[in-house]
Amino acid sequence: MNPQSPTLATNAPAPVRWIDTLKVYREPATLRMLSLGFSAGLPLLLVLGTLGFWLREAGIDRTTIGYLSWVGLAYGFKWAWAPLVDRLPIPILTRLLGRRRSWLLLAQAGIMLGLFGMASSDPQLALDRVVWCALAVAFCSATQDIALDAFRIESANTERQAALAAAYQTGYRLAMIWAGAGVLWIAARAEVAGAVVSYQPGAWQTAYGVMAASMLVGVLTVLLSSEPARRILPPARNARAWLREVLVEPFADFLRRYRGQALLILALIATYRISDVVMGIMANPFYVDMGYTKDEVAAVTKVFGVIMTLVGAFIGGVLSMRLGVMRVLMLGAVLSAASNLLFAWLGTRGHDLQALIWVVSADNLAGGVASAAFIAYLSSLTNVNYSATQYALFSSMMLLLPKWLAGFSGKFVDAYGYSQFFTSTALLGVPVLLLVALASRVKTPAAQSE
Repeated sequence: MNPQSPTLATNAPAPVRWIDTLKVYREPATLRMLSLGFSAGLPLLLVLGTLGFWLREAGIDRTTIGYLSWVGLAYGFKWAWAPLVDRLPIPILTRLLGRRRSWLLLAQAGIMLGLFGMASSDPQLALDRVVWCALAVAFCSATQDIALDAFRIESANTERQAALAAAYQTGYRLAMIWAGAGVLWIAARAEVAGAVVSYQPGAWQTAYGVMAASMLVGVLTVLLSSEPARRILPPARNARAWLREVLVEPFADFLRRYRGQALLILALIATYRISDVVMGIMANPFYVDMGYTKDEVAAVTKVFGVIMTLVGAFIGGVLSMRLGVMRVLMLGAVLSAASNLLFAWLGTRGHDLQALIWVVSADNLAGGVASAAFIAYLSSLTNVNYSATQYALFSSMMLLLPKWLAGFSGKFVDAYGYSQFFTSTALLGVPVLLLVALASRVKTPAAQSE
């Protein structure tokens, strides 16, 4: 054989073994994302769901708890200051750590301070202080999300992005279990046995102090990480051109592509999760009023419930590939609204742990299916040239109306009771079915290539 003429077998790339593919999960960048995902998922429940349990046990009325859920709107508006996080340097810190790590560290420090502020407060005596600290935590948490998305994208090549995203989601879900079940478990163990009063602020303060210290996982990860390669951003001609490029053009592109059907799509985005979000604010006060203990709620809703959500997301992803996104989007809308009716039934059962398990299973399974289909739908709407910005706008828009309406949930419960409330949240999902049916007829235009 002529040595100058290599055979086809010599030139063919060697097949990649599964074991070699899985090694990506042992790489430093992937392990870092697991820890950073944990720090991203920790604050969310601490200013929303878990906080509602604490406030209700402290005797705060449901109307006030509903209004306080508006601190979560910070996540819905994070697109507004995302361009600043992307481009604005922080004095001293950016020079020492780099653009991404400096913003991450600043946001994490703000989250820790806010959580320590909540841990040193008693909502019975200083509700205003708890609210302001919760708002600071939500704002800094949303800022951390912005910086972390950029850090993840810039930390590895395209082939490894799926592994980074998987590690991030795993860390995020573990943090939600810790911030949900962990807080309730710690608060239950920190209570003084045999105390006359049922509400013990010191137990909750201990739990929130532990949560604040848990943010050190993210802080240490940032300090021990290296700054990803810096992207050179082209300077804008002026402030007006910069604002148009960053905020106006991505939205204008969507309107140009979908024209008259854009309004229908935006209406669907704004209302698809309305049943779940509005109902969810009153879930923890409901558990308290039904007499469920911290340990019961921790085990059933915060651990088992998260697992069922992941199962539902897996099922939703598989069904979307087999049946198409729009069909599963309709299925998710039906299941999400119907599962709220189960809570209305649960309200007639009193303290029934077995019924709670079945209802939480059905609700979280339905939510997982709906979320998987909805994420796929939002992704299909974006133009590759503006994918990050358009997806951020869509995901923010899906929270604004539901979060605003959820602020009135406590007032509704005080006036009409839990059964009427849960039934009404199910009815909120009926118009969504019509919007999904109409949106399924919309043809997706080809995205621009330039």
